[in-house]
Amino acid sequence: MTINTDKQKIEELLTRGVEEIIGKDDLENKLKLGVPLRVKLGIDPTSPNIHLGRSIPLMKLRDFQELGHKIVFIIGDFTGVIGDTSDKESERPMLDEATIQENMKAYATQAGMVLDMDKCDVHYNSEWLAKLGYAEIGMQANAFSVHEFTERDNIKRRLDAGKRVSLREMLYPLMQGYDSVAIKADVELGGTDQRFNLLAGRTLQEQAGQLPQSVIMGPLVEGTDGRKMSSSYGNVINLTDEPNEMFGRIMRVADELIIKYFTLMTRVSAEIIEEYKEEMAGGANPRDYKMKLGFELVRFYHNEVDAESAKQYFIDTFAKKQIPTEIPELTPSKTDIITVLVEAGFTPTNSDARRAIKQGGVKINDEKIDTHLVEVKSGDIVQKGKRFFVKIV
Repeated sequence: MTINTDKQKIEELLTRGVEEIIGKDDLENKLKLGVPLRVKLGIDPTSPNIHLGRSIPLMKLRDFQELGHKIVFIIGDFTGVIGDTSDKESERPMLDEATIQENMKAYATQAGMVLDMDKCDVHYNSEWLAKLGYAEIGMQANAFSVHEFTERDNIKRRLDAGKRVSLREMLYPLMQGYDSVAIKADVELGGTDQRFNLLAGRTLQEQAGQLPQSVIMGPLVEGTDGRKMSSSYGNVINLTDEPNEMFGRIMRVADELIIKYFTLMTRVSAEIIEEYKEEMAGGANPRDYKMKLGFELVRFYHNEVDAESAKQYFIDTFAKKQIPTEIPELTPSKTDIITVLVEAGFTPTNSDARRAIKQGGVKINDEKIDTHLVEVKSGDIVQKGKRFFVKIV
């Protein structure tokens, strides 16, 4: 195994999109000396898709991989059932095994959109966690106090508010930490909300007689509605989104997130990103740079031809025709246009819906309709007047 020790690449690895590194000096020395490292990332399949928020540590894994280090990608089929409470203000419900099995079917394939999976070790953590008994779990639990767990910010807030915190939630850090023991991780990646779990890995490795892993924590990122990107909020941009859908969702992102997205989710050079930042600060239209971002992300996850096509589709469909980019979505109970208009709240009754159509005030995909005998399909954009839009999903 040949390890690249290029100083500039190591510097970017340790700084770009990095909030905190624990064990930094040791990690930096090993990188400069060309010591082969086992770098770990685990993702729980709590939804069927990996979104751009989760692409941040995947991109950092890719950086390690390109330097020649061994990547260990863990699909949390066991931890996913239990549920991580790190970023939650209420108890996360347990998921049944059937849901987890269904969700994780394409996880390795999706990770392969970022990583070279032929050079990855892929594991499911049920391989080792399902075999543990009370003796082993008791020993692991002895390394931590209840106080350490309950002093975590979100847990403390819940307890102070009188909300339930289950004993199950206290076990999750042990399980994620033991993953590091099982695969003998030298480095683990995660978000800042995972700090306690990541440190648990170091503690359990020392208990097991291993050297404690270094930890690289990246920032959390906001989704299309300004809240933390999360499948439970529905504000995500998925790696598997079709090109037009991906581009359109990126165009909904707040202007102030453009540079953050470029930095965390792409590998456009820092120099170019700084130019974009200065130009926008100087009065350039942020939409132009958001389109560059959309193009870059679609190009990365699809290809350049699709990226150019998606960009042109957006210009033709939205920019030129003044259709808003933030369109609410609707899954109607029936697919006829009358039902859509009523359930979207565009008209109070079926009669009002027919009247609006007759008066020429309803369009589907910017084409005016003149009859109520029309069916919609997924992806259609229904418009009433100049101000009301809904996308059929």
